Amino acid sequence: MQGSLGEMIGRGTSADVHAWAPGQVVKLFKPGFPRRLGWHEAQMTDSVFAAGAPAPEVFGVVILEGRFGIVMARFDGPTLLQLTRTGAMTRGQAGAILATLGRSVHATPAPQGVPRLGGWLEGWVRSSPLPPPIASGVLALVERLSPGDALCHGDLHPDNVIMTAEGPKLIDWFGSVRASAAYDLGVSHIVLTEVAAGLVDDPERPRAVNAAAQAEYARLAGLSPAALAAAIESYLPIVRVLVALGNAVPALREQLLQRAEAALSQET
Repeated sequence: MQGSLGEMIGRGTSADVHAWAPGQVVKLFKPGFPRRLGWHEAQMTDSVFAAGAPAPEVFGVVILEGRFGIVMARFDGPTLLQLTRTGAMTRGQAGAILATLGRSVHATPAPQGVPRLGGWLEGWVRSSPLPPPIASGVLALVERLSPGDALCHGDLHPDNVIMTAEGPKLIDWFGSVRASAAYDLGVSHIVLTEVAAGLVDDPERPRAVNAAAQAEYARLAGLSPAALAAAIESYLPIVRVLVALGNAVPALREQLLQRAEAALSQET
């Protein structure tokens, strides 16, 4: 595939993003990152883009010095996180954009290859060491909940939203699943109120964005805020387990699992 590794324009936990060709970037996974997971993200991103989701177009994959890379369309613009940090956008405005974007994703027909939440969760639980009560409890919980069939991004938060001239776009579709929209909002809730709140200078900023996002989503969906909050709450043990297993913030792993276990014990 024609292109060459250019300047780094983004850095994440598992990959770096470099300029590649005009209008293109390459998401280059770090050494040791399982290639099968890189392939999974490439397939998910390609599928949801074809379905009409606000995702980047995928042009192909490359191997550079043993590292797997996904060549995608380049989204130019600041992230929603950058705009809230600088004050260029209010927390309420950011929350409203996150909610509107979430509604757009959830209204997109889920492609056939996107896994259901139950299968996605089981794959992670079976391949990762977890205390048996948590493993069995979280799998039982996902069976009891209404499965839902909405397309969910799986990591909906301001740092994954790029404000382009054509409108907000979403990156990082690795965790895409078919599930209830409440699951996707649950991921946002945990990331913003528990993960990000412990990493930023002003913990109230991500919490306020989350509150605004839930309020606007409830309004758009024609739900009472209390009904939406209850639906989200039911998915939080599942979200906490998945975030812990993803290990993006190792220092929070035990805390997330303890909270999940406490909630699961109340379910039985």
